[in-house]
Amino acid sequence: MAQKRSRAKAKGYSLHIGLNRVDPAQYEGWDGQLTACEADARDMAKLATARGFKVTARLLTKAATAQAVIQHLGELATQLKKGDILFLTYSGHGGQVKDLNGDEEKDRMDETWVLYDRQLVDDELYQLYTRFKAGVRIVVLSDSCHSGTVLRDVPPFLRGGARIRAMPTVVGQRVEKAHRALYAGIQKKLKGAERNKPAASVLLVSGCMDNQYSQDGDKNGLFTGTLKQVLRGKPANYRQLRDQVVARMPSTQTPNYYFVGAANPAFEAQAPFTI
Repeated sequence: MAQKRSRAKAKGYSLHIGLNRVDPAQYEGWDGQLTACEADARDMAKLATARGFKVTARLLTKAATAQAVIQHLGELATQLKKGDILFLTYSGHGGQVKDLNGDEEKDRMDETWVLYDRQLVDDELYQLYTRFKAGVRIVVLSDSCHSGTVLRDVPPFLRGGARIRAMPTVVGQRVEKAHRALYAGIQKKLKGAERNKPAASVLLVSGCMDNQYSQDGDKNGLFTGTLKQVLRGKPANYRQLRDQVVARMPSTQTPNYYFVGAANPAFEAQAPFTI
């Protein structure tokens, strides 16, 4: 009975980020034009509302600054209590910067969300996750690319003109060089952030693997659009959701599923996007 009362009191909050372009002044002349990212954010906000979540913000293009994302997540970290759930979505370009604090042992690169005014380094996201209380659940959808080498060898299915959600390598190199002090300072301040285990339970389903490409579209990104289709069939849990999305997508784009923080089998087993 006590468990039922506790679960009934759980609250759901959501935050949705979508960028159809970035500020060229901050990205060395590159505007990162995309088509469907704002639509992805709006559709995920509608989904959240329909499932009983309180939508705290829709950060679209110019509003999707690094400070805005950090501020909203910081405020949510103080609001959410044990048993509550956060539904966080990002739709836009993915990028990379060189790992300067030694927490990326495999490729020595930190992945980023390419926000309107600057890249948000994954060290910053991990640090934000650690601010959430024990017992909080966080589910993240990231419809973006996460490889810094995505345009060196473009696979054939993209040569027909399909848009991909990845900052071009040459642009990333120019941006990192021009803003070296900024990104070095972030990593120095947050050294070891990725090694700190969050007390909360964080589940990420991303649009592709780190060495793949997420496709943009006219109405939604390929990942987001496919996820919407799969949800109509009411998958039983998050892993089933991911597997059914994978089954509908090309082998060149395989959504990833991974978990960080406190183990929470009940969270992973619950119906997707339910409080």
